[in-house]
Amino acid sequence: MSDNMPDQPVPPPSPPPLPPERIINPTTEPIVERLTQPTTEFHIGEEFGTGRRNLPPAGIVLICLAVVALIVGIFAFKGRPKPQGAGSIDFVAAAEVPGQNMIMAAITFTLRNTADKPLWIHTLKASLTTADDKTFDDEAASAVDLDRYFQAFPALKESSEPPLSPETKLLAGAEQRGTIIVGFKVTKEALDQRKSLTVTIQPYDQVLPVVLK
Repeated sequence: MSDNMPDQPVPPPSPPPLPPERIINPTTEPIVERLTQPTTEFHIGEEFGTGRRNLPPAGIVLICLAVVALIVGIFAFKGRPKPQGAGSIDFVAAAEVPGQNMIMAAITFTLRNTADKPLWIHTLKASLTTADDKTFDDEAASAVDLDRYFQAFPALKESSEPPLSPETKLLAGAEQRGTIIVGFKVTKEALDQRKSLTVTIQPYDQVLPVVLK
């Protein structure tokens, strides 16, 4: 019987049905199940960087800071105010004023303008420090009075030069000798045994005075 039946193709088996797609409802599904899904790691430190990763080694930073501080110090040293002149006290003559316990001193000095512009004298004064560390100051007497002092106290005229007074102008690089007369409430012996004597010259438009010793 099987021999008389015609050959018929056998159909392939049908695939099993796919399971229905599951739709997650955020309002009904448990939160734990949604949190178990794989996540991508995010490192905020890698994103924004850290001092350990971005800064150079501490040794290099310290060397750079030291170099910057050195450069700033050099510019500050070169740019600091400097006196416009120099010089020295050359001779001191003194005479006691009778009955007043004071002396008149004629101070002769040399002043040099060390700047590249004229030096205009504004004020002149002298300062005396005695052996017991007492200090006495006095402004220079007016230049027009020097002849009167020389007549009253001839000892003051010894080794004197023409008076050097305020408003005197020294050109750049110039040098000038001059004499000023001041008074101190000390004895001549205290002047002779002094610890120091200085002449302070304050130029116009200058921060620092010129101090002569």
